[in-house]
Amino acid sequence: MSDTPFGFGLPPEEPENGDEGKKKDPAGGGQGSGGQGGGNPFGANPFGFGGLPGMGGPGGADNPFAAMFGSLNPNDLGAAFQQLGQMLSYEGGPVNWDMAKQIARQVVAQGTSDGTKDASVGPAEKASVEEAVRLADLWLDGVTSLPSGASTAVAWSRAEWVEATLPAWQQLVDPVAERVGAAMGDVLPEEMQAMAGPLIGMMRSMGGAMFGQQIGQAVGALAGEVVGSTDVGLPLGPAGKAALLPLNIETFGKDLGVPKDEVRLYLALREAAHQRLFAHVPWLRSHLFGAVEGYARGIKVDTSKLEDAVGQLDPTHPEQLQEALQQGMFQPEDTPEQKAALARLETALALVEGWVDAVVHEAAKSRLTSADALRETLRRRRASGGPAEQTFATLIGLELRPRRLRDASRLWASLTDARGVDGRDDLWEHPDMLPTASDLDDPDGFVHREQLDFSELDKMLGEAAGKQDRSADDEDDSDK
Repeated sequence: MSDTPFGFGLPPEEPENGDEGKKKDPAGGGQGSGGQGGGNPFGANPFGFGGLPGMGGPGGADNPFAAMFGSLNPNDLGAAFQQLGQMLSYEGGPVNWDMAKQIARQVVAQGTSDGTKDASVGPAEKASVEEAVRLADLWLDGVTSLPSGASTAVAWSRAEWVEATLPAWQQLVDPVAERVGAAMGDVLPEEMQAMAGPLIGMMRSMGGAMFGQQIGQAVGALAGEVVGSTDVGLPLGPAGKAALLPLNIETFGKDLGVPKDEVRLYLALREAAHQRLFAHVPWLRSHLFGAVEGYARGIKVDTSKLEDAVGQLDPTHPEQLQEALQQGMFQPEDTPEQKAALARLETALALVEGWVDAVVHEAAKSRLTSADALRETLRRRRASGGPAEQTFATLIGLELRPRRLRDASRLWASLTDARGVDGRDDLWEHPDMLPTASDLDDPDGFVHREQLDFSELDKMLGEAAGKQDRSADDEDDSDK
């Protein structure tokens, strides 16, 4: 377990020139040694209150802040106190999202491990993205009955991706953070229950800061990997806005041996296909996010790890921020309900990604010479996930990866052969019409099974409702 699981280190310097200015590494820092927690989770002076009864530790018995700030450079003390004050004064929701955005933008400005720095998107790149999405939509018209879902096409920098997707991450992460916030009050030792009120409030503030730091780190890192707004199978950006990141597309295609224009166009096809699905299947977004929230409700917090984390707070080790939660504090409940929630979510992700994979392949196979190679590269990329995706797995206890993408893609392709484009896409009219996990095991059985016609059912229900309204009107007339 790291020495600073909540990352209470010094804040990075503000940029001298926007996101391109110089900063300290928010994940880097000093090399001091942190205290180790004992049986009492507060025994290692997690808040530096060494002089308080029952919270003793090495050093600082007379100075309550000696253990916390004793090894800091005097020039940094003000910044450290300022950050601590911001953490303890936070009174918002379970995640300090202002801090998350600040950290994410700082991580983006720092650049990726290959030395690539973020940069504003120029007019030529914007025009290339707009043209690629326009052409992609034209090609998709012939392979799906769903009309275009992108009212605009935009080229984002990494910093712009951060700004645009944070609202979606908030919807994903807040349910889990709520559970952690409640659990943080449970790690107090019995002798401190009498004075628990103020401490629980302080710990909730620290919990919000903890998640803000970690989400910021992960979103910032993911901004260096994604190529569009739908990379993780969820609609992270604003509705109707097809977005690509030219800088990341160039990095993605650098070693593939594929012309840059083909790479951009293939990725534009995937982005435009996602946009069609989310725009014209109105229940799909809430279905996916609801599945994530349902899974989150069944997650339990490993309070022993949380106690260890609280017992090792040390502001001199900000470089260990990333390590803290990589060990994971969340465990899914081993119950039938939780297993069912996970199955629903994984199947939904697989169906979305499988449909996109099948539709894009049909549109690209006769037009792009590298379509097969790009398809396989994207499949493997989604199956393995990058470092940032793995960070989110530890943060919310869930891997947002379609484990059965290939099975789903084969099923959608078989449906196209058996029922045509319209028959395949009609299945998105209602969630109960979609294939299930067992259908992915037996795609032929599903393809040739007679499907329920929900349009007739809706018509019958509508007629019944109309009869009730007319009957009520007749009763009103008779009373007059």
